Amino acid sequence: MSSQSQLSRIDEMSKRLTHHGQEHLLTGIESLEEHAASAFLDELDELDLAEMDRLISGVGVQSTEDDESAPAPEPAPYIERDSSEALQHREAGENLIRESKVAAFTVAGGQGTRLGWKGPKGTFPATPIIEKSLFRGFAEQIISQEQRYGGEIPWYVMTSPLNDSETRSFFAEHNWFGKAPDSIMLFPQGVMPAVNGEGKMLLESPGKLALSPDGHGGSLRALRRSGALADMQRRGVEAISYFQVDNPTVHAVDPTFLGVHIASKNSSAEMSSKMVAKKNADEKVGVFCHSDGRTLVIEYSDLDPTLAQAVRADGRLRFLSGSIALHVLGVDFVDRLTGPESTTQLPFHLAHKKVPFWDPMTHAQVTPEEPNGIKFEMFVFDALSFARNSIVLETDRVEEFAPIKNADGDDSVVTSKALQIERSARWIEAAGGVVPRTSDGTVDAIIEIEPSTALEANHLKGKSLPEITPGQSIVL
Repeated sequence: MSSQSQLSRIDEMSKRLTHHGQEHLLTGIESLEEHAASAFLDELDELDLAEMDRLISGVGVQSTEDDESAPAPEPAPYIERDSSEALQHREAGENLIRESKVAAFTVAGGQGTRLGWKGPKGTFPATPIIEKSLFRGFAEQIISQEQRYGGEIPWYVMTSPLNDSETRSFFAEHNWFGKAPDSIMLFPQGVMPAVNGEGKMLLESPGKLALSPDGHGGSLRALRRSGALADMQRRGVEAISYFQVDNPTVHAVDPTFLGVHIASKNSSAEMSSKMVAKKNADEKVGVFCHSDGRTLVIEYSDLDPTLAQAVRADGRLRFLSGSIALHVLGVDFVDRLTGPESTTQLPFHLAHKKVPFWDPMTHAQVTPEEPNGIKFEMFVFDALSFARNSIVLETDRVEEFAPIKNADGDDSVVTSKALQIERSARWIEAAGGVVPRTSDGTVDAIIEIEPSTALEANHLKGKSLPEITPGQSIVL
């Protein structure tokens, strides 16, 4: 492209940006090399300025203000995991796996910064003894289920622009964890520009927008944009097992959950979710509710405190069902939500954050000490509002919720490993084995069960179990 053509293109873009009140974005473009300026113009060409106008004006943004016209939410009904209602559908879930109609989908856009880990969070060593990475643990679960049922389970991993390259390298360096490379698809999630309080998009530097991931809800748009959804349809996949990367005890592909999703009379086979009983009213997890005929998740900060504290006759919380970001989504449902003919879109939520930026007025880099910017994020659970019907399945916290989010305190590697050990001990005890415990009931050993040995407690039944001595470290 000639310099004259470049100038003409800049002029056209300036007019377009001025129409949307964002003309400042071209400040400093004259200092860029021609190829860099061209790349930035390409990026601006792809930017949906009309969508940004709507979001900046508040259209398409989820409000946290009370809607006085909406009926008060009720606790969402849920199915107990070990109930006959759940277990009767397990065979349907097993058949779905056997027929290669299930895909695993891991949302893995995060970095391990809060853990003091340099690299994608999925590369973090998460297990108690072997210290397998989160990615390896999921891969071994998927492979074990493939061997158990004979069907192929394609694995889709959503990265972020920040960690995509490192994640790809990690998978390649580890030989795709023994899974066929053509059955794994990695793709980055979408990003959104950050804006300041006046609705002006921020620049990270001249010719570079200040961008941030569009949230885990953006995973549905990313499935379509990346070609992953089309790949699922080509393979004949019907159900997507969705989970986030920071939970090493997740059942990556759960036959019971899949069966309830497709076979329960209460399910539309569009979107189903798992819950755990909240530890207390103040636990910072969203809550499954039912309102106006829909299942939805209300964030802990948005639930009326009176409702959050309310208890039932048995003393348990009335709003008990905590969301742990485990879902099954129908491929047809995701196609309907994200297709070109769709009239629905997940709402964006506003997050007020500290966003470093380049000031086009002073040409200085600014590192704010207080939140100065607004990021736009989607939440995947908002898709529940568009499902014709939805079921919630209870799971046990020890069984399936041991997230690694923090370096210490709650949801840290220490608490996660303790839960992993406790789960292994319970599986062994359920199979008739003996596990040493201290006087307060804590497991007095370090135990790790390989996915090739067991994926759930009943897989240990009938197996020869070792004698475990106090203080022993043992891998089964």
